[in-house]
Order: sequence, then C-alpha cells, then structure tokens
Amino acid sequence: MKGVILHGGHGTRLRPLTHTGPKQLLPIANKPMSQFCLEAISETGITDIAIVIGGVGSNKVREYYGSGEKFGVKITYIEQDEPRGIAHAVRLCKEFVNNEKFLVFLGDNIIQKSITNFVKNFKNSDFDATILLCEVDNPSRFGIADVENNKILKITEKPKEPTSNLAVTGIYLLTPKIFQIIDDLKPSWRNEFEITDALDNLLKQNNNISFEKITDYWKDTGTPIDIINANAQVLEHICNENNIIDKSTNIELDNCVIKPSIIGKNCKIGKGAKIGPNASIGNNTTISSNVSIENSIIMSNCIIDGGLNIRDSIISANCDLHGNDKDKTRKIFLLGEGTKITL
Repeated sequence: MKGVILHGGHGTRLRPLTHTGPKQLLPIANKPMSQFCLEAISETGITDIAIVIGGVGSNKVREYYGSGEKFGVKITYIEQDEPRGIAHAVRLCKEFVNNEKFLVFLGDNIIQKSITNFVKNFKNSDFDATILLCEVDNPSRFGIADVENNKILKITEKPKEPTSNLAVTGIYLLTPKIFQIIDDLKPSWRNEFEITDALDNLLKQNNNISFEKITDYWKDTGTPIDIINANAQVLEHICNENNIIDKSTNIELDNCVIKPSIIGKNCKIGKGAKIGPNASIGNNTTISSNVSIENSIIMSNCIIDGGLNIRDSIISANCDLHGNDKDKTRKIFLLGEGTKITL
C-alpha cells in the first residue's frame, strides 16, 4: 500500500504567511504541519510516499523532506502545474500508485488519533474507498456525508444548507478505481475537480464506500485561527503537563515559561519575559525582558523586545519587532517572513 500527501495550493487565506512558501510547511508546535501527516502515514507501515507539490516555494518542500531517508520513508515528488482541485492532484498519482491501494492525506490536516487501524481495516476489505468523517460545528465549510443506518447516502461539497454535520476530512483510503471516476469528472463551479464529486460518483456506481469516524481532534488548518487553535491542541497533547525546552536555549528565569509551551534551539529568553500558555517559539529566536507572548506561534530567527504584549498571533521567520516599553496593550500580529516593525 502506498501513501500520498497533497502539498500544493496557493494558501490565499493564510497570506501573508504563504507569500514565501507553502502553507503546509507552516509550523505547529515547531514542526511543519505536513510532517504530522507524513509521520501518521509512516506509523501505519506505509513507507513509499508521494508528495504532490506546486505553487510558491515548492522547492522548500524538496529541501525539507529530501529523499525521505531521515524520516524513514522513500519520497517521490509529483508536480502539479496549477491548483486544479484535490481530485486532479490524486489523478496525477496514477503511475506512482501502480494498481495498489493507497492512502491520501491533505498536507494541512492535523489529527491526533492514530490511523493504523483504519488502514489495516481497509487493506483487509473489499471496499473501493473508505473516507474518514468527523463531526463539525460549521458543516457548510466542508464536504459533507449524509449517513443513514451506517451507510453513506450522499457526499456534497460545501452545501449551503447542510443536512449532516459529518465532514469529509482530508484523509482518504482509495483503490485505483478512483482514477477512472476522476477521468469522467467535470469541473465544479470553482473550476476545480472536486474529490467529493469523485467520491459521490463512485458511491453512485456501486455503493461500495465505507467510512470511519474520527472521534477526537481533527483540524483542517485553512485559516490563521485554525493554525493557532491546532497549535494549542498539539501542545496540550505532546507537552503532557510539561514544557518542551531545548537544552541549548538560555532562559534567565525558569518560571517565566507557562505550560504548555515549546521553545526551540539556541533561543534567548530575557528576565521578566512571559512565554505561554500555548506558545511555540522557533529556533534562534531572542525574546527580551518583559515581553509577553501567549497563544501564539513565533517562528525561527526572530527578535522581539520593547515589552510587547503579544496574543493570538503568528509571526513568521526572520521578523524583528520592537515595542516602546510603555504601551502594554495586547497586540495581535499576522506577519510574513522578514517583517520589521518598530512601534
């Protein structure tokens, strides 16, 4: 069985964070979000993985993951010339899949539950597809599955008046039958080839699609607030009532870090600074005295000083922020790479 990670798209809802690279490389708890996907796939025993790339900074994906050797997998890169929908990206993988069953994982989906049993069940089944569903509060944002008597009746992309709250997550277990279905697809009103349309057509063909339910945390990180919320959830999960602080980091006062938080390599945290809760600080970042950071993601190689009070923010790599030590009002930032601000 093979794995596929979809790593394309423009990430327009996440600008300016995505002006210099793909959204799937944005860090959550100091790790690119697509690495969570790769590790989830690898955990199932699948080690032959294709990454579909395209758009701004796709070379950064190659640079980060390389051959896959350091992650214990073998990676094949497949280029998508422009965003034409998830189904189109899946169709590009036909030669790579080569008549095997395969697992597709959208690179901006975060899940904390292991999918090993889901994969095992699909391997041993005769289903043409298994989709992972999760109950959501805002179903009109997602592809939605109508289920009755443990059977999927219909799959609809972003319905204006949803008849179900079961979202189709970005995790699909598929057979090569999906490729013929995609070949017969017509573009949606968005001029994209929708995977939900393909799945619904496959369902109509022979009613041989099953589903599994994710009953704990799943997040499609399509907006900045989604990323901030996912960061908090992952920190709570991995920190286990502790902080994760690299031993190379220098903190002048140990009690200035509030659980759960993570601080990377070679950081400097000044006296009186307050980090957390729910803060991720990337490598080589300097946070000076009396700066306060909560519920935020600060990426690598940043400098923050001047007593800034930062909340609910995402600050990209190589940013310099300088406050005036007098204004203690809460600041919310969404900054692209290399931004410099003096207040």
